[in-house]
Amino acid sequence: MKSLKTHKIFTFWLAVFSVLSTAAEEVDRSFQEQSMLGVLFVQTSPEFAANNIQTYKIATSKIDIALNDKNWTAALEQGTNFSDKPPAIIVDVDETVLDNSAHQARAILGGFSYPTGWLEWGNEVSAPAVAGVKDFLNYADSKGVTIFYVTNRVSELRKATIENIIKLGLPFDERANPLMMKGENGWGSEKTSRRTLIAEKYRIILMAGDQITDFISLEESSVSMDARLQLSSKYEEMWGEKWFMITNPMYGKWEGAIYNNIFPNTKERKKLRLKALNPNK
Repeated sequence: MKSLKTHKIFTFWLAVFSVLSTAAEEVDRSFQEQSMLGVLFVQTSPEFAANNIQTYKIATSKIDIALNDKNWTAALEQGTNFSDKPPAIIVDVDETVLDNSAHQARAILGGFSYPTGWLEWGNEVSAPAVAGVKDFLNYADSKGVTIFYVTNRVSELRKATIENIIKLGLPFDERANPLMMKGENGWGSEKTSRRTLIAEKYRIILMAGDQITDFISLEESSVSMDARLQLSSKYEEMWGEKWFMITNPMYGKWEGAIYNNIFPNTKERKKLRLKALNPNK
């Protein structure tokens, strides 16, 4: 009798946990599906591709100008006495050079979120190039400009990332050790120290990325949503001249600003997203 009672209790709690687990999975799937239009915009719209091609064409047109002006630098970390240093360009990797929208699509279809599936995707070495980036980087390379890939991809993906870059026919000068990844040499998500290191030996002429932190410090960007909006006008003279922002509607630190850089539970995030909408702007 006692055994039967114990079995019933066990069965009851098993059913409860099963329901809760299913509910949690449904919430996660529902939350992931909110990013569906952003992913579809990346994967299906000519407007998205055209915008990136346009951005990289403008960036390409600035290379010769930058090379001829020895006082030209794109890095806030550059310091002084840089005019005789060899030229370099810094680019982010994900959504700037490599298009990972397929991983985002898998997350929506599978009802999971980062970092689930990320390492597996990276190790497939199948990410295509962002539209326009190949011509931009190859032109820079033909002019003797060293390309540095400064990324917050984890170092476990070093081999796969290099393979993916080379597979796409993008320049990769192994002598310069151009891939600088999160988790190496004590580097975290902050990219300032890596830009500073490059600036010690090179004149950084252009930079491209899909996040504001690809250009400025993590500290400066980790502010309220309203304060963060002011950063675009603060550096107005840099955009389209020395800094080139690639559109990324799928994810980014802009989302964290909506939550005051503290990610709450899924239900609360939905509330904060709605609250952030401005019907009068």
